[in-house]
Amino acid sequence: MTSFLIVDAQSVKNTDSADEKGYDAGKKVSGIKRHIAVDTQGLPHAIAVTTAEVTDRNGALAAIDRCKPNLELVKSLLADGGYTGQPFADGVMERLDATVQIVRRNELHTFAVLPKRWIVERTIGWLGRCRRLAKDWENLNHSALAFLRLASIRLMLRKLCNPS
Repeated sequence: MTSFLIVDAQSVKNTDSADEKGYDAGKKVSGIKRHIAVDTQGLPHAIAVTTAEVTDRNGALAAIDRCKPNLELVKSLLADGGYTGQPFADGVMERLDATVQIVRRNELHTFAVLPKRWIVERTIGWLGRCRRLAKDWENLNHSALAFLRLASIRLMLRKLCNPS
């Protein structure tokens, strides 16, 4: 287990028949939001699914709450600018006794690979290659979470069998 995790969220469109959905005004997406915390190898350690209007900070804290027994060795969380604020840092400190490090962009509207942040983005890309996760087809968020967990298990097994 690594001593730090990298956290991020992904807004995903869902179908019209979904019972639980929200609207992420920042991304202009009606659906759900997947919150994920990965280690340095890109393996998921904490995941949560919420409606899209839930902030990244609150969703990350929900993911930490869900998976807290498995995160005892975590000493630091690495995150992007969406996780700024003392209430989030205090929540992480209270739950994990860990610090929050924010990786900021140097310039707006320019593409740059941010150190260590690409690891969680790569994991989101890996999970997005699972057809079932390309769009949220589930009526309930706990069903979407179950499929996200299955895809994460598949990812971890693939990494275990082919460590290269």
